[in-house]
Amino acid sequence: MISSNDFRNGVTIIVDGQLWTVIEFLHVKPGKGSAFVRTRLKNVKTGTTLERTFRAGEKLERATVENRSMSLLYNDDDGFHFMDQESFENVTIQRELIGGPADFIKDGMIVEVQFHDGLPIGVDLPSHVEMKIIETDPGFKGDTATNTFKPATLETGAVVQVPLFVEAGNVIRIDTRDRRYIGRVN
Repeated sequence: MISSNDFRNGVTIIVDGQLWTVIEFLHVKPGKGSAFVRTRLKNVKTGTTLERTFRAGEKLERATVENRSMSLLYNDDDGFHFMDQESFENVTIQRELIGGPADFIKDGMIVEVQFHDGLPIGVDLPSHVEMKIIETDPGFKGDTATNTFKPATLETGAVVQVPLFVEAGNVIRIDTRDRRYIGRVN
C-alpha cells in the first residue's frame, strides 16, 4: 500500500483494477477543508491520461513493476522482439502495447521494458533518439531560421515535422514523448 502523500512521478498504482502511472502530482492545502492531492495519471496499457483527486493520506495499492534492460532484435507482424541483456530471454511485445513511441525503436536499440506479474506491460524509450532522414522535400537557399516545417520520413518509417533547411541524409535528434524535432546532429 502507498499513501497519496507519498506520490512521486513514475510511481505505478492500481486504481479501479487498472495500472496507472503518476505523471504529475500536487499537494493542495486549502484554507478551508482538508488537504488533498491532485494528480495526472497515465494508464499503463492504453496510454490514456486522467486527472484525479485523492484525499491526503488515502491508501492505494502500489503496483510492483520491474524494469529490465532489453535490446530490440527485430520487428515483424507478430510484434517487437526484445532480448533481455542479462538472461538472454526473448519477449515479444505488440505494437499497440508500446503505442506511438514504437515509431522510434530501431534494431539493436536498448530500452527499458516494464513487467507486472511476469507479463510485459510497456516500454520506456530514451527521451531523445537520433535518427537519419530517408526522405523529405528539398530545401532551398534562404530556407534557414523560419518557423515553417515540412514532413520528413525517418529510417524507421516514422514521419515527423522538421524545419525547411533539414535535408535527406541528415541525422536529427527527436523527442520521443511529443515527436518534436530538437536539432541536427551532423
